[in-house]
Amino acid sequence: LGMSAGTIWQKRFASGGDLVAATKWQYVGGASVMVLASLAFETRTVVVNGELIFAMAWLVLVLSIGAIFLLMLMIRGGEMSKVASLFYLVPAVTAVIAWILFGEQLNLVQIVGMAIATLGVGLATAQPTKNQPTRARASR
Repeated sequence: LGMSAGTIWQKRFASGGDLVAATKWQYVGGASVMVLASLAFETRTVVVNGELIFAMAWLVLVLSIGAIFLLMLMIRGGEMSKVASLFYLVPAVTAVIAWILFGEQLNLVQIVGMAIATLGVGLATAQPTKNQPTRARASR
């Protein structure tokens, strides 16, 4: 719900702004909420090890900086419905990454589901070909 509202707000009011500044303010807002939640619910104990460092590097560099910057570029340059439809690929891509990196097994139902989601996203984001007839609009 928050991402949908933020995407609509950005497309309508801030689509021409600086992407780095917009990303910074999104993280300031998100971090503010998470700091309050962590102070209220967490133990404040951190064990620094290789897994934590790898996870933090992945979360910061790939997901936070890379993915959000890419999302903002897509919002700026495209239709929101097409950008939003790409979110349906997240579970499939995550499952494939888990299969590659961690040896997770994929069953037939999961593979068929990924294929259906991928086909749906492809249909939703496809550009019309030049051979398709355009609909005539009624004049006013």
